[in-house]
Amino acid sequence: MKIPFLRCRSSFVRLLFIFSLLAGREIRAQGTAYTFQGTITSKADGKPMPGASVGIPGTSFGGITQLNGEYRFTATLSPGTYTLQISSVGYQTQSQRVTLGPPTTVTTNVSLSEDALGLDEVVVTGTSGATSRKQLGNTIATVQAKDLQLSAATSIDQALAGKVSGAQITQNSGNPAGGISVRLRGPSTIVGSSDPLYIVDGVIINNDSRELIDLGGYSQNRLVDINPNDIERIEIIKGAAAAAIYGSRANNGVVQIFTKRGQEGRPTVNFSTQFRLSDIRKTLPYNQYPAVFTNTTVTDQTQTPVTRYDLQKDIFRTATGHEQYLSVSGGTPTTQYFFSGSLFANQGIVRGAEFSRASSRMRIQQTLTKWATLSIGSAYTYSSSREIPNGGLNEAYGALTGFIFSNNFINPQPDPVTGAYPSTAPTALLRRTNPLEAIARFDFRQRTSRFIGDAQLNLTPLPGLGIDFTFGVDTYSQLATGYIPPNNTTPSYNAGYSRKSEAAVLQLNNDLNIRYQASPTEWLKSTTGVGATVQYDRSFVTNITAQQLGVFGQTINNGANIVAGETRTERSFIGVFAQQTFGLFNRFFVTAAGRFDAASVYGVDNRWQFYPKLSGSYVISEESFWKGSSLATVLPDFKIRAAWGQAGNLTAIGPYDRFTNYSPVTVGGLVGYLAPAQLGNFSVKPERQTELEIGTDFSLAKNRIGVEFTYYNKQVKDLILNRTLSPSTGYNNRFVNIGTMTNRGFEVLVRAIPLETKKVRWNITATYTHNKNVTDGVEGNGVLPFAGGFGQVAAVNGYALGAFYATFFARNPDGSLLLTPGGLPQRERGIQGPNGTYTVQRGADGQPSGTILSKVIGNPNPASIYSLINEVAVGSRWSFRMQWDAMQNFDVFNFTRRVGDRDLYGGLAGYEPELRGEVPKGTSAALFSIFENWIEDGSFIKLRELSAAYTVAPKFWGFRNVRFSVAGRNLLSIDNYSGYDPETNAAGQSNAVRGFDFVEVPIPRTLTVGINATF
Repeated sequence: MKIPFLRCRSSFVRLLFIFSLLAGREIRAQGTAYTFQGTITSKADGKPMPGASVGIPGTSFGGITQLNGEYRFTATLSPGTYTLQISSVGYQTQSQRVTLGPPTTVTTNVSLSEDALGLDEVVVTGTSGATSRKQLGNTIATVQAKDLQLSAATSIDQALAGKVSGAQITQNSGNPAGGISVRLRGPSTIVGSSDPLYIVDGVIINNDSRELIDLGGYSQNRLVDINPNDIERIEIIKGAAAAAIYGSRANNGVVQIFTKRGQEGRPTVNFSTQFRLSDIRKTLPYNQYPAVFTNTTVTDQTQTPVTRYDLQKDIFRTATGHEQYLSVSGGTPTTQYFFSGSLFANQGIVRGAEFSRASSRMRIQQTLTKWATLSIGSAYTYSSSREIPNGGLNEAYGALTGFIFSNNFINPQPDPVTGAYPSTAPTALLRRTNPLEAIARFDFRQRTSRFIGDAQLNLTPLPGLGIDFTFGVDTYSQLATGYIPPNNTTPSYNAGYSRKSEAAVLQLNNDLNIRYQASPTEWLKSTTGVGATVQYDRSFVTNITAQQLGVFGQTINNGANIVAGETRTERSFIGVFAQQTFGLFNRFFVTAAGRFDAASVYGVDNRWQFYPKLSGSYVISEESFWKGSSLATVLPDFKIRAAWGQAGNLTAIGPYDRFTNYSPVTVGGLVGYLAPAQLGNFSVKPERQTELEIGTDFSLAKNRIGVEFTYYNKQVKDLILNRTLSPSTGYNNRFVNIGTMTNRGFEVLVRAIPLETKKVRWNITATYTHNKNVTDGVEGNGVLPFAGGFGQVAAVNGYALGAFYATFFARNPDGSLLLTPGGLPQRERGIQGPNGTYTVQRGADGQPSGTILSKVIGNPNPASIYSLINEVAVGSRWSFRMQWDAMQNFDVFNFTRRVGDRDLYGGLAGYEPELRGEVPKGTSAALFSIFENWIEDGSFIKLRELSAAYTVAPKFWGFRNVRFSVAGRNLLSIDNYSGYDPETNAAGQSNAVRGFDFVEVPIPRTLTVGINATF
């Protein structure tokens, strides 16, 4: 396992040595130093345009406009005629011919026109380099820094919600570092992960969601370590045709993150400070009935007076947070730099929960010669958090678990004399933690130290030839500790509990990419790309748990019963690719590519895999018959495209799952080995996705409306599942490639500029996504339950992944409930068939008979996802932004209400009708086991973002501008869901268990006030 890594490191040293020799040689070709300068403005209002790119195609010379719209860069070129290209996101790219000779200063001023479609926008399509959208046969979504700066989001993936068509982005928890799940065009695996591959400045980064201590399903995404303030833009590759070039790691799509860089010019200092308030948007109606039944006997209606308490007011709070950010950037014609640092701290809405992050980032770009540039980047983050466990899924301790399992007629406050917290559970058998004790006495913390770095050498030794080498490293250490003191109200750890768990992760990637661009004729353009990559990662995880603690001390050695565990894993990957693009007459574009991949997690026979892609586009509006007709007036730009490709996924199998792994055991003082339950399989291979997408891009109303439409059909085969083996084999199960899955749907993106004057500018962006997921290939009875949903969530043949599969009501032929002789609802019975089918049976008394039946009772996957963003700028100072998000036609399993409405606990208002005699006594106990009763419509429309900003340009202290802003997030949710929030998920970032609500921390509404100053 270590050999590829050692070879990789040795090769990297050799390459740097060779490149440094080449870069150090004098270039003897004749050339003159020319200075290019000018001002770029908006054609609509004449205002200067900061951030516009100005460059000379085919060279590495160029620059970025400053805040006043001015640009200036130096280029060493031979005299002659060249093209100066000016581009900016949302504007039509313009080209100006310039003739170089005396004098050596070239001044060019350009005004850019609005372009809602953006076919000329340059994107990075993967390891093959940058290209314009016009050439692409697939869609790539782009999110700019301006779309993130007033989102009030605390992490990158959280800020992406609602901004990308074809993506379902869900915040699973309202904790201050709450995890996010991102699905691009639906899930692509059953037992693996459906999160995309993340790449930051060419570095493949780790986005694990490790739950080192049991917090009830909640875990942090490691994207929380990256500060959104450092982001320049994000590009999302959704389809297999585009992601195929990344091979076996791109089945779920690719998210490319580009951080800010310095530009030539005097130093620019940016400072911002922000203050935030967060509170719970909605609490659950609690039981306020002033009495309880004396006992659980159905025929006994005797009640005893009690006093009810609102536990939620003692659990939740109005939380505060703040952030300070400082960056310095600038540079000379040969050296550009960017430095930033930030301090972020945020409380959770559950008392005691908090998260803080200190981060720094650096990027230095040095021009070695006119054909060689070296760029070095690094980022360091240290984060710490205090966690309040939720319990629920695996453990019976936690604040919100204690709340929902409490009898709210018991005063939860500690004894004023002894300080001891009372048990709020009904009986010793059903004991749960006092929620206030979990907040006050439990001590659960996480600390993460992370470094991400890269070195990139970019060579252009010949016209049209580019050679890029990238070495990237991502390493972090995550330490988690948990402590429950002795003499507590938990059901399992009354004698005390202590845990320490640590994960040390390292990832390396080495990428060499070569591309050659040529124009053999005036009508033909060719781009050829080849490349290779060597990647390596390892993780060391240790955990130690102690019970029966002494009175003093939280450390492990304070326990009498200590259990330790450790795992070490390593993986390596090798890949080579080739890609060829032809452009004909600037309107026909065809791209073909293929990649060979090898991953160490698979057996020798299936280690190497081939992933092809083919795409094409036809810009019909470039035809002469189109330009000279009335069609050009209606549709200024019109493009059709299609793409086909394959990509792989290796998250469903561990590094050593292909082996039959024996465990050491001691018998009679002698060391032996214990046979495992799982049989290895050297024939298992990567899950493979084949996708076809067809679409069109067109503009209307003189390029003020742009529309992107895409239909996709993803077929996933060779899904890895655990097959149950015959007992005669001596093993229980084995990983095999037997599953299949499809995702079919379409996505629409509309950008419009309804109003554009010198006084007011109004932009609208709308997205719509429809996806239908179906899984198949599950063996046995066609149902594969998942542990994270208490066995009520499963993969069922013919249904969407994660369907709710559980008990349902017995009904009469007319659809009404079939009640018991005592007048209570009951579960259906009969004969259970495969794939969720069943046959209902009735006894002689007309009552259900046979086995208790289960069927698919709900689907947590939304059929439709919408977003609507309105941006309005008034004059040069005021700007407003409003974003609505919606998910429609999906179900939520409200396990919270199931427990809170039960007579044994009865803390929610849903139990009151039984106490008031409006339904028979025993109804809540009968409904408790009928899971269909707890399935609710989760459809929602949310006011995700609302902001206003006022910008001024003071004439003192060197200010360039100062922006005052106020922003809100998750301010309003329009839904019929009876729980806290239909968006959260108690199983965290689980791929299969979605829409499962069991006292997860609700997503708070947040208000931020900030000041941003640029010097």
